[in-house]
Amino acid sequence: MSSDIRARAAQIRLLILDVDGVLTDGRLFMGDDGAEYKTFHTRDGHGMKQLMRSGVEIAIISGRCSSAVERRMAELGVTRLAQGQSDKQQSFENLLNELDLAPNEVAYMGDDLPDLAIMRQVGLATAVADAHELTRLGAHWVASINGGFGAVRELCDLIIAAQGNDPTG
Repeated sequence: MSSDIRARAAQIRLLILDVDGVLTDGRLFMGDDGAEYKTFHTRDGHGMKQLMRSGVEIAIISGRCSSAVERRMAELGVTRLAQGQSDKQQSFENLLNELDLAPNEVAYMGDDLPDLAIMRQVGLATAVADAHELTRLGAHWVASINGGFGAVRELCDLIIAAQGNDPTG
């Protein structure tokens, strides 16, 4: 990891994640009954738990609403969840105020153009490997793994290492 990325990651107190394309592979499975199904990777979940144990908060800001996301985040202990956010800026500002954080203390992981506005404001802007090209170009760091397949875990491990914490918890 470069010294710039290490310095940025060392300051992080909050990680904000998009859902579709970051915690999932971006595909939407919808049943005839209207039910929506999502696939989450267990390694991402483990990394999120490890990061929270190390003292970093995690929040979700998603453009879509999904009960599957609510259930998965409840399982992981993520309580800061903003769904149905067509404009993610207000949720971002609310988090900064609630947690009394400066933007440089925040990391954000996205995959597409709606994520860029927040990525331009945070201390550590990150993208999944298969993110839209402009999103990758707007990131300080790009995961080597696609969304939904462990990219979040890779970022969690990076932050934990930069902060000098033991990744085995």
